[in-house]
Amino acid sequence: MARTEHYHDPDAPAANSIVVAVSVFVTDEQGRLLLIKRTDNGLWSLPSGGQEVGEYVAETAVRETREETGVVVEVTGVVGVYSDPAHVVEYTDGEVRQQFSLCFRARPLSGEPTPSEESSDVRWVTREELGRLSVHPSTMLRIKHGYEERSEPYIG
Repeated sequence: MARTEHYHDPDAPAANSIVVAVSVFVTDEQGRLLLIKRTDNGLWSLPSGGQEVGEYVAETAVRETREETGVVVEVTGVVGVYSDPAHVVEYTDGEVRQQFSLCFRARPLSGEPTPSEESSDVRWVTREELGRLSVHPSTMLRIKHGYEERSEPYIG
């Protein structure tokens, strides 16, 4: 299913749902960031996805990272809470979701970057490489906050 992200777009459709979602800021020992190239919109992104019933939200972060990247992680903290009502995601099935995402910090435990149905490419990226990739502004905000290593999580 294709998706279109509307970010502070006055012509965006009105949201009709909110789903608890996570994104995961994973860095390796060299400080490289784990990113996926999404199959639904072609943009580079943090591993991310929706929470399933019966799952702790930190488990969602671990599961989504493993499913999308092949890398098993351990959650080590929270980067921030992102709930901007001016950020909606429109899906081809008619759902328009107000963005609500908890961004977790994690470290890799095992596995190798491996594409999936949701990711056409998976790689460890240096900070210098980020500027050459097509990344949504809302994802760049999470990445910026992740690298800042704030003592308190971002809430916005």
